Amino acid sequence: MLKVTISGAAGRMGRSLVLGVQESDEFTLVGAIESEYNESLGLDAGELAGIGKTGVLLSASDKSLIEKAEVMIDFSTPATSMANAEICAESGTALVIGTTGIDSEQEDGLRKWANKVPIFLSPNMSLGMSMLYRLVENAVLTLGIDFDVEIFESHHRGKKDAPSGTALRLGEVVAAAREVDLKEKAVFDRSGDIRSREPGSIGFSSVRGGDIAGDHTVILAGEGERLELTHRAHDRRNFVHGALLAASFVCANQPGLYGMSDLLGK
Repeated sequence: MLKVTISGAAGRMGRSLVLGVQESDEFTLVGAIESEYNESLGLDAGELAGIGKTGVLLSASDKSLIEKAEVMIDFSTPATSMANAEICAESGTALVIGTTGIDSEQEDGLRKWANKVPIFLSPNMSLGMSMLYRLVENAVLTLGIDFDVEIFESHHRGKKDAPSGTALRLGEVVAAAREVDLKEKAVFDRSGDIRSREPGSIGFSSVRGGDIAGDHTVILAGEGERLELTHRAHDRRNFVHGALLAASFVCANQPGLYGMSDLLGK
């Protein structure tokens, strides 16, 4: 069985991953890591996940917990993910990162560590979301610039980054299809703006509330019609499934930076 250490193990995704690993016949949990300020440090990771004792206690970042794992699954913060990537590269541990909010400069840093170990990076581990990326790209290419693009995302009240990493990735898909720079076309806030919509702009809107696992909708609005492409995550099991598939994938591959398109083989 593949030995796994989970970073961000006390979070919503981390607890779901602990459950997923315990239910799996392919993985065994050897480490559970959290911030040194987390109030759950010292508790059993399984009890936090609501499945009873696993014998793995929640610990602050510990290099030894990464070294003894064959793969780390990281759902933490961008800074923590970068630190984990360096340790994984030094210890020869494969890495799966589902952390959102990683910027282009940090991604360049991951490419450096990926020269030593396989690293899988995706802000959304859902297989259905990967299909949405493809549908959006095709729709943008087919409908053209006359259709305005707006991206809406909704998440639980505890999510810290906005727009979500997935929404930004959708924006990158749109920008790439139009051969423009997202930074130049993105509009994140229209409050107080009395101008008409800028042609070619890509709008983002965010909702935070309750326990919404994750909803993303891309609207392409033309004259007299609009197309809405939506992905809704009903719970986190689909993210866990994708993350574990990614963990199997990196353990079977050579060093490099991979994503969902590599996992799906398209």
